[in-house]
Amino acid sequence: MVVASLTWELSLPGCSSLKEKRSVIRSLRDRLHSKFNVSVAETGAQDIHARAELTIALVATDGRLAESMLDKVDRYVDQHGGAVITAVRREVH
Repeated sequence: MVVASLTWELSLPGCSSLKEKRSVIRSLRDRLHSKFNVSVAETGAQDIHARAELTIALVATDGRLAESMLDKVDRYVDQHGGAVITAVRREVH
């Protein structure tokens, strides 16, 4: 059994308030959870309206499956129009 996590530092262009930021992050978080069945949390930069840190965690039967899922989720976030990825941290245990 493998536990994996992926953390993105995101830039949120066009968000001029925390309310707008929460809307973008909530939408992305909900879609990631429903589409990929992963745990999702905002893990940093909660009080900065133009930035966010989002982390997912998943459990897989082997490392290859975990890496494959992380790749799919990363591509999905990259294609999301409301957020620009500025940094990524990946861990597989």
